[in-house]
Amino acid sequence: MVSLSAKETGDADPVDSGWVDEVLLGGPEDDVCLHLGAPVTRGELRKLVAGCRQDLADAGLRRGGTVALCLPPSLAFITSLLASWQVGAQASLLDHRLTAFEVDVALQRLAPQVVVTAASAGGGPLRGFSEVAGRVDRYPGKAAATSHAVIQLSSGSTGPSKVIGRDAASLIEEVKRYTLIDGIPRGGERIVSLASMVHVLGLVGGLLYSLHAGVNLTIPARTTADGILSTVAASDQPTTLLGVPFHIELLASVLEPPRLPQLTGMTTGGELVRPDVYDMFTERYGVRLGNMYGMTEAGVLATDLFGRHRPSLTPAPGITFREQDGELHFALPASPYLGEQDPRRWSDGWLHTRDAGTVDPRTGLIRVLGRRDSQVSVGGLKVDLTEVEHTLAALPEVAGVVVVCDHAIEAYLVLAEGCELPAVERQIATRLAPYKRPRRLHLVEQLPRTATGKLVRSHAALRDADPDPSPAPPAAGADGAR
Repeated sequence: MVSLSAKETGDADPVDSGWVDEVLLGGPEDDVCLHLGAPVTRGELRKLVAGCRQDLADAGLRRGGTVALCLPPSLAFITSLLASWQVGAQASLLDHRLTAFEVDVALQRLAPQVVVTAASAGGGPLRGFSEVAGRVDRYPGKAAATSHAVIQLSSGSTGPSKVIGRDAASLIEEVKRYTLIDGIPRGGERIVSLASMVHVLGLVGGLLYSLHAGVNLTIPARTTADGILSTVAASDQPTTLLGVPFHIELLASVLEPPRLPQLTGMTTGGELVRPDVYDMFTERYGVRLGNMYGMTEAGVLATDLFGRHRPSLTPAPGITFREQDGELHFALPASPYLGEQDPRRWSDGWLHTRDAGTVDPRTGLIRVLGRRDSQVSVGGLKVDLTEVEHTLAALPEVAGVVVVCDHAIEAYLVLAEGCELPAVERQIATRLAPYKRPRRLHLVEQLPRTATGKLVRSHAALRDADPDPSPAPPAAGADGAR
């Protein structure tokens, strides 16, 4: 593979197609780099990207332009992203699980010039990848105002989510970090990825790193336990699983997993795996289970891929942490946020993670103690409770609402006069993706407030306000928080 040395200076032009060809698409024609139901060689991938690039150009996308991708995990997503970068455009990534309402809000906010969606529906909720073609449409947006290569939303597409931009140099720098971390698969090995390519773990840790390092990136057809294990068994290549704690719990629940000598280990992003699940997984599969800590703003920040320091982690190469007032900060030379800047998130060269944590002054190891803001994790996906609350509060049927999380997302509602709960449930189903929907809807006559009129978010106080000890059924399609 091509060396990163030419792009390590931090001055790489993010709208220059050269970095895509040099860092990601180089290598022998017959080298199998992807496997989504069928193998894809580098030569085939280059041809597919070239064809996609022409489709984008025909839609008017030019160097310095903007494109939004809203595609399920698929070859179409991969080729559309790489082609967008080859054109020299800025690509915004939207999760395909968002509702039409959420997508529309995101597009209005991001204002791309071109939108790529799936030409037809493909697969169901347990599909690891979909066989879809990309549909390219013009959109009344505007050219890129910044030099970022990729734009991502921190936790959703409505409400208070942050718009995060990363340039090509940042992406390349993260790929380089992966090459320096012990336990990351090397050329000739395989990653079976269960992590969404819309989010940073699956995007950089899975797709971009694999393309650079000559690792075979494989996506299972189905993300059931049987589907994942059969995908591992289908090749003799040394294989690492890449996923989130939800996938570990799923695999740990298999009482007698098959013998998989090619499975070398699993790496999880997100929150720390519970000790009982950790022990169950490592005992049943006999392989290492590593943890990786990162953020959309910069990617992988710290790891413990062999469980040597659990629950602590080693900072990734080139990452510097500090602890301030019980919160973890890491050095980042420029703010990754677009729009109005919030000094509570980035200031003076430090990104404020909003994670409580410690830095060991002797070893440099960090320990993450949990979120300090309103974000929670649902099946490995980040959900901002404030976003959910704002969405429910905007419904005409809702006179007041507080959204909290205690093992699962719950909403305490005061209904508007003459309104009933089923109407709220129908609205929720159109405005929030399934993993964001409250598991329980509690109807209360009045929300508790402080003496100064502020809403009380104490779980105990909210439960006391609920006259019915048996909560309303879960909202349709809701997923529990973990």
